[in-house]
Amino acid sequence: MKRSLALFIAFLLVGNLSLKADEGMWLPNLLEKLNEKEMQDMGMRISAEDIYSINNSSLKDAIVRFGGGCTGEIVSDQGLLITNHHCGFGSIQKHSTVDHDYLTDGFWAMSKKEELANPGLIATFLVRMNDVTTQALEGVEAGMTQKERQDKINENIKTIKEEATKDTHYHAIVKPFYYGNQYYLFVTETFKDVRLVGAPPSNIGKFGGDTDNWMWPRHTGDFSIFRIYADKDNQPAEYSEDNVPYKPKHHIPISLKGIKEGDFTFVFGFPGRTKEYLPSYAVENIAVERNPIKINLRDKRLSIFKRYQEQDPAVRIQYASKAARVANYWKKMIGESKGIKRLHGVDKKKAFETEFVEWVNSKPEAKKEYGQLIPEFETYYTKMLPYEQAFDYFIEAGLGIEIVKNAGSWKSLINAAKKKADKKKLEKIANSLKGRVDSYFKDYYQPIDEEVFVSLLTEYKKGIDPRFKPEFFNLIDKKFKGNVKEYANYVFEKSIFNDKDEMIKILDNPKASKIKKLAKDPAYMMYKQMINIYIGDIQPSLVSYSNTLDSLQRVYVKAMMEMQPEKRFYPDANSTLRIAYGKVGGFKPKNGTEYRYYTTLEGIMEKENPDIYDYVVEDQLKKLYNKKDYGRYADKEDGKIHVAFIADNHTTGGNSGSPVLDADGNLIGVNFDRCWESTMSDLMFDPNFCRNITLDIRYCLFVIDKFAGAKHIVDEMTIIE
Repeated sequence: MKRSLALFIAFLLVGNLSLKADEGMWLPNLLEKLNEKEMQDMGMRISAEDIYSINNSSLKDAIVRFGGGCTGEIVSDQGLLITNHHCGFGSIQKHSTVDHDYLTDGFWAMSKKEELANPGLIATFLVRMNDVTTQALEGVEAGMTQKERQDKINENIKTIKEEATKDTHYHAIVKPFYYGNQYYLFVTETFKDVRLVGAPPSNIGKFGGDTDNWMWPRHTGDFSIFRIYADKDNQPAEYSEDNVPYKPKHHIPISLKGIKEGDFTFVFGFPGRTKEYLPSYAVENIAVERNPIKINLRDKRLSIFKRYQEQDPAVRIQYASKAARVANYWKKMIGESKGIKRLHGVDKKKAFETEFVEWVNSKPEAKKEYGQLIPEFETYYTKMLPYEQAFDYFIEAGLGIEIVKNAGSWKSLINAAKKKADKKKLEKIANSLKGRVDSYFKDYYQPIDEEVFVSLLTEYKKGIDPRFKPEFFNLIDKKFKGNVKEYANYVFEKSIFNDKDEMIKILDNPKASKIKKLAKDPAYMMYKQMINIYIGDIQPSLVSYSNTLDSLQRVYVKAMMEMQPEKRFYPDANSTLRIAYGKVGGFKPKNGTEYRYYTTLEGIMEKENPDIYDYVVEDQLKKLYNKKDYGRYADKEDGKIHVAFIADNHTTGGNSGSPVLDADGNLIGVNFDRCWESTMSDLMFDPNFCRNITLDIRYCLFVIDKFAGAKHIVDEMTIIE
């Protein structure tokens, strides 16, 4: 065991090995060993220590995990934070009403007193990270079952975390890398008072909408401004009027010098999830088998959302955040499947597997250890696919119906009543549901849900494997003669889960006798039938197959490294802090088409269409454009306002809001998307097509200063011209 571990780590730390410079999401504490020389050869003028340091302030002290899944960066000594508009979208939407429509009109706090609190919004800093592989794998033996192995590792991890956070207010997490061949400890500090400072109108922050999402050329001013607050000792604290702006260990200077083709850049953030080392069978399941199902189901919902949103401004606000969430991954999956097809990704994986088998068969020891890997992958991915598809229908179709998902949120209350819980416990659960009822109905429009209900259930019924079909489909066939619309009318007429007053009435006086009757509510029965199938059949099989495949994948990655000792392997993204680096540059997406590396304000004017909400241009922006009133934010060479640029940095979800930095570590932009041709990079990276899309920081500051008249926000920042 110890010899195997030592060999594995040796593979990781070999320097000067082949890898495309623009590929990879690297651990910042290993930059000095693995990447610093290459980064400096590409043009970087700072050191690895400037990026990540334990003993001194460094760039990592200005990077936060924003909310649950984005990145943000600190840009002033008063805790000012920049992230994407779409990352702050939920907070902006919660503060928006028809009378104060911050989504449409934007929001700018003209003083700190006007900044808006956001309960539940957090910002998390990384304090330090350490390789704890030896401690995590202590006592793990080769003959253990997967469960025995994981139980031992979990026991070790618990001890590691306790020791790391003892007598501190820090939190700790230990995450596996390379599918459990290596483990890292991450110690973090979380701030809970994060206030909204500024956001552009959606016609800037979301310009192009879902049509332009994932696309290049892009003209979206995708940014929002927040501020972190702390107590008087600069420590994390719950919201209080007594809190003061946080004083960071480091904040990032902002460069107005602009960028050119071929300039070195790097992205520093929290990429969510990549799966670069999967076998062909996994890639085929994702891109060929599962994505089309989910794309179709989301397409149905989005078309209904859009039709109603275009008819009513209030509905547009209600469903703005929902539509954005559904559309984001919908379009990503379309691009991912197309990209894998264009790249012949499955065939390339199969070709590598053929080489792998030849290498295994050429070495007796390798054949003994790895000889069955590829056949076992084929067997288990084939067996797992029907369960994955059943899960997709349950999540996308079943829980895509709002009344059903809402009913499911009462499961704990109904179960407690059935188990004859005392009144105190029922009241506690009921009180926890009250806030959810208010927020649910604030953003709920029943006519949309009724249409979605019919559309999704029709697809669910048509596509689901009969083994996983909920009982209510038999009810539709027998009682309603297969008419899903009539069944929908029945559910919405009989259910209380579309009636706010009735729900509140029960929660205000939670009696077990009334609550138990809800078990027969038609919407709740739908949820219950689906969740029973999921818990009883789908989930156990998925967990079993996933555990087996994770174990095989761990061995497969180890084997790949033995097969390719000259290759430098980077770990898959797993929402931990990473560096990606590359160069600014355009690309050729298809024959006869070539994209340059930047866009300008002229492109916004070219796209303007007053009849389409996503392409409405703000009057003030047009005035500034017509007057060429750009202040110090115009490009020094062409005198234009540059809006966005692309580079070949390897990014994914979670990198939204990440700082894009120049060779000196100055902020030149805010990462907000990938080109559509790049979306398959979570599975396979192609340097010819993969480009991250960045908001030019000069456009961001131009909007804050010249458009919004909020120059006081810019004045907080350290500007380099």
